[in-house]
Amino acid sequence: MTLNSLPFWKSKTLEQLSHDEWESLCDGCGKCCLLKLEDEDTGEIAYTKLHCKLFDASTCRCSNYENRKEKVPECVTLTPAKIPDLKWMPVTCAYRLVSEGKDLPEWHHLVCGDRGAIHKAGKSVLGKTVCEDTVFEGTEFDWIVNWEDMEF
Repeated sequence: MTLNSLPFWKSKTLEQLSHDEWESLCDGCGKCCLLKLEDEDTGEIAYTKLHCKLFDASTCRCSNYENRKEKVPECVTLTPAKIPDLKWMPVTCAYRLVSEGKDLPEWHHLVCGDRGAIHKAGKSVLGKTVCEDTVFEGTEFDWIVNWEDMEF
């Protein structure tokens, strides 16, 4: 197999991807849209089952992706330079995998051709979260969960 016959995620670095290639890497797991709490003393990240107010729980996608930074200023815009430093990114995240020189899993839509395969494989948060706006402020710690089966 020659370099030219390899899929783009195997033949390019994240920095070399076109805008469309970059966007297509997202597997739609929704894990990056979960509310995460960081321990100020240890830096440990606790994951919750609360999702961002813009997250569409029925599709595992942002409901206002183009304007998300205006609506949710703390939303992290992913860039190739940021990926290695974002320790909270799931180990299954395609951006992280490509950054680390690893291959995409068989359920990734770019590998299998099915955008729903991630949900069928149980690798997304589809149907497993609650909107952060539906819970009482200050109760975020009550929503901490162990996402071991989610492979963070």
